[in-house]
Amino acid sequence: MNVVETSLPGVLVFEPRLFGDHRGYFMETWRADAFAAAGVTLPFVQDNQSSSKQGVLRGLHYQIRQPQGKLVRVISGRVFDVAVDLRRSSPMFGKWTGVELSAENRRLFWVPPGFAHGFYVLSEQAEFVYKCTDYYAPEHERSLRWDDPTVGIAWPLQAGVETVLSDKDRAGLPLGAAEIFD
Repeated sequence: MNVVETSLPGVLVFEPRLFGDHRGYFMETWRADAFAAAGVTLPFVQDNQSSSKQGVLRGLHYQIRQPQGKLVRVISGRVFDVAVDLRRSSPMFGKWTGVELSAENRRLFWVPPGFAHGFYVLSEQAEFVYKCTDYYAPEHERSLRWDDPTVGIAWPLQAGVETVLSDKDRAGLPLGAAEIFD
């Protein structure tokens, strides 16, 4: 498995090896020893899957208690996936990185605990799956404002396509008002 570092230390892109022939293909999407060699050692306790239509923007989500590390990938369609460092003690605090994930490129994106996470659907539809290092705790979930100019995410919003947000995400707080990690 090829490991690609991003501009944020600890946020990684994994490119699995694909073994294919006339029947189709096979790839490993999780292998504890390979991920541990890259520094991902937290155990996963929950798997999730979502389906979203083009223009849907989910995030930027995080849990202020029971923070979740997330290993995310797309099994159908394409998304632009983002991580924002919310650790006050980090030299990269408030910085973001993004990567395109798709069924075609088969990349996995590791978002460690202490980061907000979100994605924007580029294709007509996308199926998104992810493993979490802690359980979903709605009482601790927070949303960072997706378009906060302080963070300055360069979302690849598509002309003529409505950006669709949940009420929760519309009410996300800017970085200056958000609860953050020490």
